[in-house]
Amino acid sequence: MTKHTLSVLVQDKPGVLARISALFSRRGFNIDSLAVGPTELPDVSRMTVVVDVDALPLEQVTKQLNKLVEVLKVVEIEPQNSIQRQIVLVKVRCDTATRGQIIEIAQLFRGKVVDVTPEAMSIEATGNSEKIRDFLALLEPYGIKELVQSGIVALGRGARSISDRALRSA
Repeated sequence: MTKHTLSVLVQDKPGVLARISALFSRRGFNIDSLAVGPTELPDVSRMTVVVDVDALPLEQVTKQLNKLVEVLKVVEIEPQNSIQRQIVLVKVRCDTATRGQIIEIAQLFRGKVVDVTPEAMSIEATGNSEKIRDFLALLEPYGIKELVQSGIVALGRGARSISDRALRSA
């Protein structure tokens, strides 16, 4: 199995997220990452779904997604032809002796310190999955107290957009 990133343009209506996630669930696929938000188009949202699945079952799910009335367009985003990012907020144990080291790690990964207390520091970082994984691995020895991570968001590189294609086919 391999990871696949799908960009799904949908009508911004109640219940769409539930119907789409249920479609994956019925097929026995676990969603590794899910991010949903508004787009540049009024009443249209973009779902970025990352699943670990073989190509043939993914093709079947894609066809089923396209049959849903609220789905405007489904495109698989190829990692080499896209920009993929996620955000992490992490709270790390620190004291006066380790605070400087943790700040250096944050700066190395272009992270931003967003909160400091005598016992902990909260850092915000964005990047691809590998960058986030490496960032967290360096912070682990200091003691991660709390962590929240967004789903992956992705855009294809270049001038073409999924929205243009969806408008032409609608």
